[in-house]
Amino acid sequence: MSAHSPTQIDVLGQAARAASPILHHIPAKAIDAALLGTAQALRDNTDLLLAENAKDVAAASAKALAPALIDRLTLNAARIEVMAAGLEKIAELADPVGKNMQSWTREDGLHFDKISVPLGVLGMIYESRPNVTIDAAGLCLKSRNAVILRGGSESLNSSLALFNIMNTVLRDHNFPEGTIGMITSSDRELVGQMLQADKYIDVMIPRGGKGLIERVRSEARMPVFSHLDGICHVYVHHSADADKALKVVMNSKMRRTGICGAAETLLLDQTLPDETKTKLLTGLLDAGCSIVGDAETMALDPRITPATEEDWGTEYLDAKISVRSVNDCELAVAHINKYGSQHTDSIVAEDARSTEYFLNHVNSAIAIHNASTQFADGGEFGMGAEIGISTGKFHARGPVGVEQLTTYKYVVRGNGHTRA
Repeated sequence: MSAHSPTQIDVLGQAARAASPILHHIPAKAIDAALLGTAQALRDNTDLLLAENAKDVAAASAKALAPALIDRLTLNAARIEVMAAGLEKIAELADPVGKNMQSWTREDGLHFDKISVPLGVLGMIYESRPNVTIDAAGLCLKSRNAVILRGGSESLNSSLALFNIMNTVLRDHNFPEGTIGMITSSDRELVGQMLQADKYIDVMIPRGGKGLIERVRSEARMPVFSHLDGICHVYVHHSADADKALKVVMNSKMRRTGICGAAETLLLDQTLPDETKTKLLTGLLDAGCSIVGDAETMALDPRITPATEEDWGTEYLDAKISVRSVNDCELAVAHINKYGSQHTDSIVAEDARSTEYFLNHVNSAIAIHNASTQFADGGEFGMGAEIGISTGKFHARGPVGVEQLTTYKYVVRGNGHTRA
C-alpha cells in the first residue's frame, strides 16, 4: 500500500469539506478577482508550464503513445492563452449561486423561494488533458464548490504546475485551504479510495476513456456525472450544400482527432449525388484520414476498407472514420440512436422538415445543424469552459458549466403557520 493512500484522501477531503461552507458565502467580486488573477498568473508562467509539459510529452513519446493522445497532452503558448481567456470568460458570467429560481405564495400567506446553492465538494478524475485542471478548478470556484482533482499520470507534471499556480493565487486572495485540492501521486489505488470517500465528496465527475468511466460508475459511492465515449456522427442529407458539407465534415473529423467531439462516423444519404460523396471521401483520405465503410462506400474509392459491426460503435480518437450509406433521415437517426453514445451529432441539410426530424429525434445531449461536432465544448457554448460533457440525463446534460454545478434549496417563510 502506498504511503500516500489513506492519508492524502483524508487530508484533502477534510480540507475540502471545511472549505465548502466558507466558499458558499465568499462575495462574487472576490471569486472573480481570483479567477482573473489566475488568468494573469498563467500568462506570467508560460515558460514554466511549457517546461513541465515538455517532461510529460517526452515521457509519452518514449512510451509510444498514439499521436492523438500526445496532442491532447501537449500545451503550447496558444493553448495556455485559451485557458487564461477561459477563466476571464468564467469571471464575466453571472453569479450562479443565490439566484431566486422560483417564488410562490399560498392563499394562507406561506411563502416559498427556490434558491440556487453549490453542490458542495466535487471529485474530478481526468486523463491526459492538463487544461482540465484549470477548466475544472475555475468552474468549481465560480460555482462556490470545493474540488479534489486527480489528473492522469501521463500529465502529472503539467497538472501539478497548473494547480500550484492557481493555489498560489487563492492563498494570496485569502481563500480557505482545501478550496482546490489535488492528489499528487499517480498511484492508481488512490482512485479507488477517492470513489469510496462519500463522506467528503458529494458528486464525482470522471473525464477520460471508457475504462475509467466504467470504473467510476461501478465503484463510486456518490452520484456521478457520466461522460461516456464521444461516438459522434455527421449525417449528410441529400439536400445538403456540397461545399458546406465538406467544411463541416472535415472540421468535425480532422480539426483535432483526439477530442471527444470529433466525428467518428459519417452517414451519407443514399440519394446524395455521387459527386458530393466522392468529394467528401476524397477530402478525408487526402487529409490523411483512413476510412472503413460499407459496400456502397467502398465502391466510391479503392482506398476504403471494409467496416465491421464493431466499427459503428468505436471511438477512434484518431485520423480514422467509419462511413455508412443510409436510405433516409429516419434510418440515419436510428443508426445514431443504436450505435452512438448520446454525445454530439450533426446533420448537414437544407431541407427544413428533415432537419427538424433529426434535431427532435436524435437521442443526444447535443444535436447540431449545419455545423461541426467540434462545437461540443463549454467554451464554444459561452460557458467559459466546461468540466465535461455529460451524456447522462441525471441533473446535467451536455456541457457542464457553472449553472450545472449548482443545485437548489427551498426557503419557506411563514408567520406562525401550522399544518392541520
